[in-house]
Amino acid sequence: MDISKSIEAEDELQRARQLESIAALSGGIAHDYNNLLTVIIGNVSLIQSYVDPHDMIYRLLNEVNEAAIVAKSLTQKLITFSRGGAPLKETTDMTALVRSVAEFSLSGSNIKCQFDLADDLWLVDVDKTQVGQAVHNLVMNAREAMPEGGFITVSAGNVQNIDGEHVSTAGRWVRLSIIDRGQGIAPENMDKIFNPYFSTKERGNQKGTGLGLSICHSIIRKHDGKMAVDSSPGAGTTVTLYLPASTKTLPAVSAAKPCKASTPIPGCGRILVMDDEEMIINMAGRILARLGYETAFARNGSEAVALYGEALKTDQPFDAVVLDLTVRGGMGGEEAIRHLLKIDPQAKAIVSSGYSDSPVVQDYKKYGFSAAAGKPYSLLELSQALDRVLKPTTAM
Repeated sequence: MDISKSIEAEDELQRARQLESIAALSGGIAHDYNNLLTVIIGNVSLIQSYVDPHDMIYRLLNEVNEAAIVAKSLTQKLITFSRGGAPLKETTDMTALVRSVAEFSLSGSNIKCQFDLADDLWLVDVDKTQVGQAVHNLVMNAREAMPEGGFITVSAGNVQNIDGEHVSTAGRWVRLSIIDRGQGIAPENMDKIFNPYFSTKERGNQKGTGLGLSICHSIIRKHDGKMAVDSSPGAGTTVTLYLPASTKTLPAVSAAKPCKASTPIPGCGRILVMDDEEMIINMAGRILARLGYETAFARNGSEAVALYGEALKTDQPFDAVVLDLTVRGGMGGEEAIRHLLKIDPQAKAIVSSGYSDSPVVQDYKKYGFSAAAGKPYSLLELSQALDRVLKPTTAM
């Protein structure tokens, strides 16, 4: 009796459970890091607003800011890996996405990319940021597997049914394969490649974290897709992604949006800030004062609703509210905005969160918010969000 498929299914279930467990931890760590980065990036941008751009101090602060932005990208990878990274799907042509990501990932390297992309490739419904991250991770893995240089192949085609060693599923699929000609994966490591933090590479800032394939696996699974890896020592590795084909058509292209201002936008009015981190409240208060606003603060949603209601009865109501989405042990922003809109249907609120790809942040209007400011944010970004809220006619 052939029980190989049953064993494979059990292995996949065990892997999924392990990923879910570590994903929850990763999401919490990333959220806390983003709070710290909010304080760093916010205060750096605030200090720069007082310094001459030609001063050495300004240039040194730029270096601090650039390092913080790199850290931000790392925490975003953890968030994507975590349960906080639910995909926000849109109908997408994978040809353009794959080409741009692969070419960017190989820029400045001694690796050339050969594309074999079907002209009639079906559309897919995906989160372009997440799937782009998955493709980037795979191309970087291929690049690092070939330190002496050479060619990798990126191919894509339409598949009516998947029927292979790893998966067997009926339906319409878009297949994407990244093929390198490196040393391959040792047979004893094949069962470990999707394990978080497993890596045979050197440790460093840009490689060897052991999250690359785990993140890819998590992203593709959240898109109801499949992932397969074939490798032979000395002969290279092929990683294949299968994404469900879309039944939709591409939306009409909208007109280009005007460029945003590159300098902070001053304002006036009363702003209520709700956040459970004292450091962020202090930093936000200084930024808002610098921009010209008066401020008040709340540590959770219940306190924010109470303060807002009290101010509404006076001649000094709040002009806008900045609400943290996640509050430990208290009411968060999503629930708070519902209460605020009940007592003031015209309430203007900005959602702020370390989970920058949260559906509430990405589709904030659906949840009753007027704008979003994903953490970490700078003085410029917060000023732009407030300007959009308080001056709705401003170009967005």
